[in-house]
Amino acid sequence: MISLKNKFKSNKKTLGLWISIYSIEIAEIYAKSGFDWIGIDLEHSSMNISQAVDLIKVIDLSGGTPLVRVTSNDEDQIKRCLDAGAHGIIIPMINNKGDAEKAVNSCYFPPRGNRGYGLFRANGYGSKSSQYFNWQKKNIILIVQIESKQAIDNIDEIFSVKGIDGYIIGPYDLSASLGKPGVFDSKEFKLCEKTALYAAKKNKIIPGIHIVEPNYKLVNKFFSNSYKMIVYSVDFKIIMNDISQAFKKINK
Repeated sequence: MISLKNKFKSNKKTLGLWISIYSIEIAEIYAKSGFDWIGIDLEHSSMNISQAVDLIKVIDLSGGTPLVRVTSNDEDQIKRCLDAGAHGIIIPMINNKGDAEKAVNSCYFPPRGNRGYGLFRANGYGSKSSQYFNWQKKNIILIVQIESKQAIDNIDEIFSVKGIDGYIIGPYDLSASLGKPGVFDSKEFKLCEKTALYAAKKNKIIPGIHIVEPNYKLVNKFFSNSYKMIVYSVDFKIIMNDISQAFKKINK
């Protein structure tokens, strides 16, 4: 199986989704459904680290690629998620070069970064320390979220930081920072998208975006518009959408 990192290097399109509901069963279903990666969402959910570790395990053991969106650019939380076996980290609200440098430092061991080394699941509880140390050099995924006007203003500096693999546009936060929350087709929003796409191409960063509605036509549209990494909705939205559509078609 081609690793997510190698898919990025080959400029292949990848599709993932957020898991916000703590359910081992849902995580297993999604991990086996063909998605390139599953994002465990700590930022906008009630999940804690212990629950995230459970989902990392089941996604990993089911053949999926577990990424974790942490609550913030917090080196302690990043370290714990990676120690648990997450293949990568998604960090919200990266607004400047300093934020990006901190993110890279938190994800990698010295000399590349300053991540502390401990014995836990990722390194086989100490039985595969050297293997994991070598693995993380080439395989850890770091995705930054671009979701503010400030981030767009600093986009070239952010993307110039070595160690960032890709970015995801956070549409709600970005639109809110433009004074038009939830409006994704404004001239200002579209200009921000173009600015990020141009900077990503220049710096060889994988461009990504979150599509809120579970609509496969939108996925195809954005893949055709230079995006290479798409977050397909979120678990509860997919469930709500299916229930709503079914209910409309039921005669009662």
